[in-house]
Amino acid sequence: MLQIQDIHVFYGQIEALRGVSLNVGRGEIVTLIGSNGAGKTTLLMTVCGTPTARSGRIMLDGEDITKKPTYEIMRHGLAHAPEGRRIFPRMTVFENLQMGATTADSTKFADDLERVFALFPILKDRIGQRGGTLSGGEQQMLAIARALMARPRLLLLDEPSLGLAPMLVKQIFAVIREINANQGVTVLLVEQNAYHALRLAHRGYVMVNGLLSLTGTGAELLANPEVRKAYLEGGHGTAAA
Repeated sequence: MLQIQDIHVFYGQIEALRGVSLNVGRGEIVTLIGSNGAGKTTLLMTVCGTPTARSGRIMLDGEDITKKPTYEIMRHGLAHAPEGRRIFPRMTVFENLQMGATTADSTKFADDLERVFALFPILKDRIGQRGGTLSGGEQQMLAIARALMARPRLLLLDEPSLGLAPMLVKQIFAVIREINANQGVTVLLVEQNAYHALRLAHRGYVMVNGLLSLTGTGAELLANPEVRKAYLEGGHGTAAA
């Protein structure tokens, strides 16, 4: 579904991505792990069109989207739940979900609303509440739900568990598994919790200083001594973000 071919991305004179190639097959959950500043968020943002890759290609379902503007890319069945949630704090939960649905079929809005409320029942209870007054966990749920309102075929998730309590982390990962297994949404996941991410993922990549250094199935990377030493604490729980 998604093919990233030898892309190079710069911020001024600083090269943030140095020839990255990555594939995400239809129906997969693919995770990208690495330390802070490795280039993971830049990769997701580049897929979305900002920044634009200086060289290389990004293909979505066989179409070159490398130089397309963000609004056109989103119309190709892609949605992004960014790092830091970035909900609209002055808008209500309902209004945030309306914003997510702007590229979707308007006749499906009511069905899509019920679908995200089934995943995140607390949002139905908060439907008229301003986003900025929600708890951190509720805001993360809203960010994912807003992305799902676009009816994406490919969902980009950037650090969905960041700053959440362990019980909420389990809930968020259960929802990711649900939308992949039962709703057929392909997922590219950037996640600081390497243990949970690799347990969930079909495949994974490790990024170091703008380069991909390792790849394998989730199970293979969990068992890899280099990965365990760098990103896991004794093979359990938290990543060395």
